[in-house]
Amino acid sequence: MSVSSYSSLCPLRIQERTNGLGLNFVSGGRTMFKNIREEMVFYLLAVTSQAVGGTTETVCITVNPYKEVSLEVNLELNGNRVVLLKEKSIKQEYYRCIPFQVPVVSVESVASIDIQINGESTFLNKTTKILIKPPTSLIIIQTDKPIYKPGQTVMFRIVSLDSNFLTYNQTFPTIEVQDPNSNRIGQWLNVPSYGSFVDLSYPLNSEATKGFYVITVRSQKNEAIKQSFEVKDYVLPTFEVTVQLPPVITILDTQATLKVCAKYTYGKPVNGTVKAKVCHNSYRYFWIRRGSTTLPDICKDYIFKTDRTGCGEIVLNLNEYALTDSRYQRVINVQCEVEEYGTDVTLTGSGSSVISSNIVSISFENSPTMFKLGMTYEGQSLMDLGWLLQRQQAASGEGDLLWIRKKSRKQVKVTGPNGSPMINKVVFLTAEYEMTKRPVVYVANQLTPYYPTAYLYLQPFYSKSLSFIKLRSSSMPFSCDKNAVIEAEYMIRDETRIRPYISFFYMVTSRGHLVQQGRLLVSIPSGRVEIRGTLSLSLRNMLKLSPVAQVVLYTILSSGEAVADSMNFPIQLCLSNKVSLNFSQSSELPGAKVSLILRATPGSLCSVRAIDQSLLLLRPEDELNTDSVFNMLPVKTLSGYPYNIYDEDSNKCSENLPIISIFAKLQPFYIPAYGKIDVYNTFKDVGIKILTNAIVKKPSECLPFMRNMGAPEMAASDVSADSSSSTRSVAPVVTIRKYFPETWIWDLVSVSQTGATVVIKTVPDSITTWQAGAFCTSSVGFGVAPKTQLTAFQPFFVSLTMPSSVIRGEVFTLKATVFNYLQSCMMVNVILAGSNQFSAQVCENCRYTSCLCADESQTFSWTITPLVLGEVRINVRAEAVRSSTRCGTRPVTVPQKGRIDMVIKTLQVKAEGTKLCKSYNELLCPDGIVQTTVSLILPAVFVEGSAMASVSVIGDLMGRALQNLASLLEMPYGCGEQNMLRFAPNIFILLYLESTNQLTPQIRSTAETYLVTGYQSELIYKHTDGSYSVSGMSDPSGNTWLTAFVMKSFGSAKRYIFVDQMFVDQAKAWLGQQQQANGCFASVGQLSNNAMKGGVNDEVTLSAYVAAAMLELNYTIADPVVNRSLACLRNAYTQVNSTYAKALLFYAFTLAGDQAMRNTLILDLDAKAIVSGGRRYWSRVNDGSVMDSLEVEITSYVLLALMSGPQLSGFGLGYSASIVRWLSQQQNPFGGFRSTQDTVVALQALAKYSFTTYRPAGGVNVTITSPSGVIKKFTINQSNRLLYQESQLQEVPGDYNVTAQGKGCVYVQFTLCYNIPPPPDRTSFTISASASGKCSIPNPSLEVKITVRYNGQRLETNMVIITVKLLSGFSADEASVMLVNSTSNSTDGSVNFVEQADGEVNIYLNGLTKGVEKVYTLRIVQDIAVAKLKPAVVKVYDYYEIRDSAVTDYTSPCT
Repeated sequence: MSVSSYSSLCPLRIQERTNGLGLNFVSGGRTMFKNIREEMVFYLLAVTSQAVGGTTETVCITVNPYKEVSLEVNLELNGNRVVLLKEKSIKQEYYRCIPFQVPVVSVESVASIDIQINGESTFLNKTTKILIKPPTSLIIIQTDKPIYKPGQTVMFRIVSLDSNFLTYNQTFPTIEVQDPNSNRIGQWLNVPSYGSFVDLSYPLNSEATKGFYVITVRSQKNEAIKQSFEVKDYVLPTFEVTVQLPPVITILDTQATLKVCAKYTYGKPVNGTVKAKVCHNSYRYFWIRRGSTTLPDICKDYIFKTDRTGCGEIVLNLNEYALTDSRYQRVINVQCEVEEYGTDVTLTGSGSSVISSNIVSISFENSPTMFKLGMTYEGQSLMDLGWLLQRQQAASGEGDLLWIRKKSRKQVKVTGPNGSPMINKVVFLTAEYEMTKRPVVYVANQLTPYYPTAYLYLQPFYSKSLSFIKLRSSSMPFSCDKNAVIEAEYMIRDETRIRPYISFFYMVTSRGHLVQQGRLLVSIPSGRVEIRGTLSLSLRNMLKLSPVAQVVLYTILSSGEAVADSMNFPIQLCLSNKVSLNFSQSSELPGAKVSLILRATPGSLCSVRAIDQSLLLLRPEDELNTDSVFNMLPVKTLSGYPYNIYDEDSNKCSENLPIISIFAKLQPFYIPAYGKIDVYNTFKDVGIKILTNAIVKKPSECLPFMRNMGAPEMAASDVSADSSSSTRSVAPVVTIRKYFPETWIWDLVSVSQTGATVVIKTVPDSITTWQAGAFCTSSVGFGVAPKTQLTAFQPFFVSLTMPSSVIRGEVFTLKATVFNYLQSCMMVNVILAGSNQFSAQVCENCRYTSCLCADESQTFSWTITPLVLGEVRINVRAEAVRSSTRCGTRPVTVPQKGRIDMVIKTLQVKAEGTKLCKSYNELLCPDGIVQTTVSLILPAVFVEGSAMASVSVIGDLMGRALQNLASLLEMPYGCGEQNMLRFAPNIFILLYLESTNQLTPQIRSTAETYLVTGYQSELIYKHTDGSYSVSGMSDPSGNTWLTAFVMKSFGSAKRYIFVDQMFVDQAKAWLGQQQQANGCFASVGQLSNNAMKGGVNDEVTLSAYVAAAMLELNYTIADPVVNRSLACLRNAYTQVNSTYAKALLFYAFTLAGDQAMRNTLILDLDAKAIVSGGRRYWSRVNDGSVMDSLEVEITSYVLLALMSGPQLSGFGLGYSASIVRWLSQQQNPFGGFRSTQDTVVALQALAKYSFTTYRPAGGVNVTITSPSGVIKKFTINQSNRLLYQESQLQEVPGDYNVTAQGKGCVYVQFTLCYNIPPPPDRTSFTISASASGKCSIPNPSLEVKITVRYNGQRLETNMVIITVKLLSGFSADEASVMLVNSTSNSTDGSVNFVEQADGEVNIYLNGLTKGVEKVYTLRIVQDIAVAKLKPAVVKVYDYYEIRDSAVTDYTSPCT
């Protein structure tokens, strides 16, 4: 069935007739007015019904006096009365519009305006109410893009406007960022705007919660404006798949065309295969029991290919889909996938069609609901095939039947019985399909065709004298660049007039404000009762009238009747600051220079943005344009009155109206008036309040009851030969959403005094279309540029498909696909650049010079064998060459631009086995010359070629950690405690650098960014009660120790970033609830670190930690919780024998200022200290045979306690220096230590020590001499003491001599890294791994089975991590990880969390019980084929006792 639609304009002239059925009017004769008081004073005051406080408004008054009168107009608000206008003497027609200042209000307030007219025998007084609103500011928040990945930075700008789009500076009290859980993660206070802009950014952490975030800006009036953005993981597709179906299919249709298109992001077609599944699904009801039979879904599969346009289509036979069966859903669904030729990349798309039983649709459009007798009525109807216009008079049920052909015009006299006039009568218009009356046969479970009908109810406009004004509408919005002319018709009957002219008055409002007003004088010939004519008025200052000019035109007859009409006239959306943005070229090569030309009012400050157009497809509603700016207006048009200033008319049915004899037997019945049916409602329709004694309201009437007041019956008519075909309902547009979140330009640009500025930019390498826009502020106002775009494109280019990493010895196929988008043929030569880093073998029967014609692509391949470790560069060059050989019958051409494309990608070649790194640290403090020797020793068994060594020198003890704040440990950070390692050390380092005046803006910015992202991440692990745990809400409860750790860290970080104090308070309150009667804290929740477990030591250690955390936040011993906890510690001290517990007690009592306990504890600890080579440390065992993270933590707490209180006798800085010498040697190559908590405490202690001992550096020269005599020199002084200086070492193994000369301290670290094969050691863990799967299918999926058992000395482990390296070319399904042999209600070995990064998967386990074997499975999928696959390593280790570990490997069964 073909579909079409059209609009038909239907003019009806509704005229009076001579016999009046007893009414007061006779055509052509003199109108008889009874009791007209010719000596009456008539007036009309008009003012907007809603004004804005603090602005200037205008009130217009007209007075027609017969004798001299005085006039006074007053405004009253909250008892304060202001005189707006006072005239002592008015003797003739008076008209005046006066501006007045609207009182300032802070809340919506009702004011009154009254008018008083006094004369010799006249006193007129009337009052009305208007609403005064406080001014509203428009605040625009624009983010650089609507969607972000975790780890990206959100950039946003804020601009303030008033309702006239004028910019102004203000200070925003608060600006906040909330995460999807409504946590306040970012806050700025009292932020001023400069140049009307606020320019801010907020970094997201790499583990940011997925979902919608909200930016909330509060103005000085406490208005909250919000802007959301989404955080989500997504993959950037190379092309887009769109599915096109008819938006609506009727149940009578038999065929529909399915069209599937695939296009690259730069608009070119994709060559590939389409697989489509089309389904009509049956209804599924939740109350149907399982096992009950339901209708099967009707699904069909189709396979077809895309053509040269990137599209493919098929015709669906709809008879196969049971469209009329009501047991099936009213929608056809399509799921498609397109597989790109050459690369096998597959992307999906979907679409749907609504199934409708409505065969046609008809509606009245732009049709007034009232008519004016004697003037042409015009309306529009949207039709299908054709439509009938049926008009029935309400009073009699009789009427004319009218067939309106397409685009026809016809004037019709609408009369009642015997030609009676239509005064006070209603008219029904009906539009219907010509074949509506047809037999309907109802069948069970079958849908039947339906042909809806449109109705329109018309009322007559009331005028006692049959005088009317009719404004002529405009078919198009008026231009905002030039004045507009409005025309009006008038038909006036004024028998008692005494002036030779008529005064017409007009008011033009926009956005609720009076913009223009005036008077038009029209001369009238004498002796005529009825006067017809036209007049025009000019609209000026169109910018102030945009978006809608609300016009009311009125006059007052000498009889005291007001005549008026009002209408809304759309104006083009325009802003005063004309902004445009254009690229110098519409298309440019990637990497080329391009000019961005910005034009605006001279002196404008503009925000310029260019982003990938896919982002606008993603969330088009977020795009800032002129439409969205105008949509922010609090008032665009006024209509009606707010309830609190509404003037209610209490007069209902008049009792003395005559009942016409033919209706005498019918029951009287009140029909309420609605719409613009009189002068009062004409003003009301545009939101203008009037005070008048003129006749402006239609008297309420009692009309006879109509037994068939409903819609009239529909009439059928023969189909006209030229009638249109049917039109179906239009379904909403569905936008396919995609993700290409790249922002190219995000700049603030000033416009020169010439009004134009050129910005030179380099086009990114991405081949896509960039959408650019700008908005500007200036003294003349705000402006938004229409969007412009630049296509970054070249006539042909090459794309590489290869793995990101392989293991040495593996082989893979490198694929280079060349695309040609010229409309001509090229001869393309593809070259892989030679390299000594890999060997390349060409494929059999492959040619690397080939014809490539328009919209074609071809894939070339090589077999690559890497020869070296590390980064390998792959360089492929494609060139269009000249050739006399033709491509078939077509000649070969060479493009003028973009003839050569070169792509360079890097491949990471890794060594076999497991990587190990060792550090050799020396803290040298010469006062002259100091020498030492460092020996770099390799183990007996290691992977050949994997050894690498370096030496670094820095002039500050905190320098190495400062250089590597993001990754202090070569370990994963996937839980609530480990995340704090990226948070807490920043606080200590910032405090140290700030205290020593070494804090630079760059260092501060970097550290604060880590604090912000760490703060965000930790909130993921927060419970609703304010506590924290390792896995967050997936744990049954919060954890006492971690909650205290987070509390003290958040509280300390408030010095540098925004942290919601509520989170600190909630954590402290929760900890208080865990305090027991003896003052100690109960261990609640699972501990990942078992060092805090075990009888009394557990309780004391935990309580000491919590007490110390509270004391660090300056809660004093006067705090009840702190006081009771210290009492608990004192009482339990005598039972404590753990060195770790005593070290924590020493720190807690130091913060509490208990010197007696400090002296006792340091003596106990000193007796257990292990001293060797001038270095001092503590161990969990007295002989120091165990060396791990706990030893670092104990030693660090002793140092921290010594540095946090008054110096103890015999334990001065010399004693502390011996501790520092040992601690500095334990630091790893990344700046951290062994594990999480020991790193946090050690850095806090070292920062305290560094501050205490800080002296501006002198000069120290460090010389490193290799075994062969090669010398490397480093210079350290005050200006570069934080500079990280590093040099690679080529001689491994070997003895290196280090000489430091000068005065000061330097920190020297040698790092040696190498790979070892899986060691046979199984004393701590036993681990095995294997892979299985079907190798015969493309891109096989394998299941990796991992078996683990703990064999160590403890009863159970701390948190355990299994790290699974993936086979080259494979990726993992994180959700597939399962513990196969778990037992009910047991958390032993359960999986807490899984993360994938850098080609490996980390599986976090709760902990393992000694001797219990656990089996885990993981599914991995091949993405890119790699030959000769090497084994992949699997490692298991205790996170806090990293010496407890085991390693194995697994191989692919498909090798």
